[in-house]
Amino acid sequence: MSGIALAAPYLDTDADQLSFALGHPPYTALAVRDLTVGGLAVQLRLLGASHQVFAGPIRETVACLPGEAGGLPEAAEHEADGWKYRFGAHVRHFAAAEFRSRVARIRGRAEAHPRALCGIFPGSAEAVTALTVEWRGTGPSWRTWHTYPQSRTIVATHTQLEVR
Repeated sequence: MSGIALAAPYLDTDADQLSFALGHPPYTALAVRDLTVGGLAVQLRLLGASHQVFAGPIRETVACLPGEAGGLPEAAEHEADGWKYRFGAHVRHFAAAEFRSRVARIRGRAEAHPRALCGIFPGSAEAVTALTVEWRGTGPSWRTWHTYPQSRTIVATHTQLEVR
C-alpha cells in the first residue's frame, strides 16, 4: 500500500506529548483501514501523528490525550476476554541524515506491506505515521511509527495480542 498524502497538519507537536491508553472510543480519523488478520477483524486508524488500533477486545490509542500527561511507557501488559496484550514503545532522536534514511525505510516497509496504513503530512515527506499488522503465532501483531521532522524523532511501537 502506498502512502496517503494527507491534507491535515500534525495534531501532535512533539513525541513527548504522546500518551498511551486502552479502551478509548474511536476518535475522528484522517484515514481508516479495515482488515481481517487470521480471522480477526482489525481496524487501523490514523489520527494525525497519532494512531488507534482496534483488534478483538483491545482499543489501543497512542495520541495527545486531553487531560493526560505525555510520555509513553516502555512496556505495558493487559489481559481481556481471553487475550493477553503486550505493548512496547521506543523514542529515538537522530542526526539529520540518519533520520531521513530511517523515515525512507519506514515508508518503504509500509508501502511494501499488504496490511498497512501510512499517512504522509503536507510540508515534509518525512512527516509520517505508519502502521502495519500481521498474524504471529496465536494473535495479531502490529507495529507503528510516528516521525517528527522538526526534532528528528521517531516513536516506534510494537504490540502483540495473543489468545489464551
